[in-house]
Amino acid sequence: MRFFYIIPILLGFISCENDVVPKPNAYLSLSYQKPNYKVLNTTTPYNFEISNQAVFTVEKSNWANIHYPKLKADINLTYQNVDKNIYQLIADAEKLTYKHTLKAEHIEVLPFENYDKKIYARIFEISGDAASPIQFQVTDSVKNFISGSLYFDVSPNYDSILPAISFVKKDIKHLIETLEWEN
Repeated sequence: MRFFYIIPILLGFISCENDVVPKPNAYLSLSYQKPNYKVLNTTTPYNFEISNQAVFTVEKSNWANIHYPKLKADINLTYQNVDKNIYQLIADAEKLTYKHTLKAEHIEVLPFENYDKKIYARIFEISGDAASPIQFQVTDSVKNFISGSLYFDVSPNYDSILPAISFVKKDIKHLIETLEWEN
């Protein structure tokens, strides 16, 4: 009888020649087409180049939207005239950005300046599960002020949407670099 108990144990030791190695974590590989840019011609007081993968619409006279159908993402733009209130406009835009500190792990500010074109901008990268992972402000500091916010039509899960955030961030930088004021 004891022999029957020993055989399964011996077979167990003999059959385990290879070490068990855990599988590495799998990562989703997302690839996006390289965007082609075209000049946006609208009735707005600004123009810039927009990706061929996005759709621009004017919602109201001061509001516009850049929609990325494949990413389920939107950049909401708000335009305001500067009338000796540039500091108030900046403070109001920053107040909206810093409301995300409850869910944000970190907020990084990236400045951009082009003195020749009178473009002064800041991009706010918000890491963490915040509703808007990127916000930005662009002004000439005298007449024009634009604030923008990126939103995805999904629950905020920063790790999952990070590739899409990086893709749209390049378009936002391109928007700022090619921005021209009409007045």
